[in-house]
Amino acid sequence: MSFQTMNEKIEKHILPIANKLSSQRHLRAIRDAFISLLPITLMGGVTAVISAAPVTEETTNGFLLAWASFVQQNSMLLNWISALTLGGMSIYVCIAITYYLTRHFKHDFLVPAMLSVCGFLMLVMTPQQLGWDGKVVEISYMDGKGILPAILISILTVEAYHFMRSHDWGRINLPPSVPASLSETFASLVPGFVIISGYVAIFAIFHAFDTTFPEFIYTSMAPSLQAADSLLFTVIMTLLVHFFWFFGIHDAALSGILAPIRDGNLSINVAAKAAGEALPHVFTTPFWVYFVAIGGCGSLLALAILLVRSKSKQLKTVGRIGIIPAFFGIGEPIVFGVPVMLNPYYLIPFLCASTFNAIVSFVLMESNIIGRTFAMLSWQMPNIPGAFLSTMDIKAMFLVCGLLVVDILIYYPFFKMHEKQCVAMELETEDEEE
Repeated sequence: MSFQTMNEKIEKHILPIANKLSSQRHLRAIRDAFISLLPITLMGGVTAVISAAPVTEETTNGFLLAWASFVQQNSMLLNWISALTLGGMSIYVCIAITYYLTRHFKHDFLVPAMLSVCGFLMLVMTPQQLGWDGKVVEISYMDGKGILPAILISILTVEAYHFMRSHDWGRINLPPSVPASLSETFASLVPGFVIISGYVAIFAIFHAFDTTFPEFIYTSMAPSLQAADSLLFTVIMTLLVHFFWFFGIHDAALSGILAPIRDGNLSINVAAKAAGEALPHVFTTPFWVYFVAIGGCGSLLALAILLVRSKSKQLKTVGRIGIIPAFFGIGEPIVFGVPVMLNPYYLIPFLCASTFNAIVSFVLMESNIIGRTFAMLSWQMPNIPGAFLSTMDIKAMFLVCGLLVVDILIYYPFFKMHEKQCVAMELETEDEEE
């Protein structure tokens, strides 16, 4: 099968499916919700880095010892920040998904948001003591372990609210002289009562069986969730994301599926780090950003380095323009400038470079040779410092440097073939102009 034939088949059969995935309202709301959490995850990531002073019993460096002393003296404050940022990710996800779905249906946001939060607190928090003198609840599932329940609660709330409002269930009509805000509140009385009653019933059922909604979900889905943090899953997702991106389908099309897994695992790792326990997960957001996609999807920093020294004027120009963005994880100038997308010369290295990075990094982290990630600073942080700060393991920096060298070797023969063609075309154009 020729490349052109494969391209035509993909455009005919796969592209429509990918477009539907990227435009499906629930997946799009989940994708946008996780993107909107950047300020929360950044603060949580910075706090996680500060809390992880690289000190051992043999440490004598004054700066590191002072750092460790600061962490010890302010541990309560740092842990509280962590608990309310990455440790509270699920409630922010619930609110954000509610917002984007409500906006899709063109409803007012406030009432659905309050209903979602009510449902989340009722089903995800576990009451321990509810006395007049104080209330104690268990909030363990507010972190990444509660993301799946948060997604289900927010979607169920907005869909039920939209259905009842669009069918005027229990709508109380008020005179035109009544303010719009008050009229909207009365129109939401019955839908709100029905939705909250539903969550009360769900809580009562699980409480009767001495369990909780999120505990039931994770017990039932444990095998699937464990498989999602495996080498096989990581390789399949890496190949799938890059295959779609090569044919013009942005990786955001799959982020609605991947973001809950990656960010949920990260949040769980943060909690484990704060508790001084071993980090359980490898496949996290910083793992993807700093170790897999070095320079953006396709690991294009390697190609950008080759382009800067190209004999082709066109490719050299693209390299000089794109190398700085590639250092900060932005590969679009290279993707569209070379172009890499739909260019048969680059299909193999585009798929293989990031997949190689994923395999090597996953194996080393799973074997505890390289520290696992527990902090996400920024999508645009360069890979080498990002690798160190996300793991606080100096070996992670050397790993990324080694991966970058291998990525360059993977791209080199395909780059030289493309360069040869570009140089020939440039010489031919110059001869015609003369």
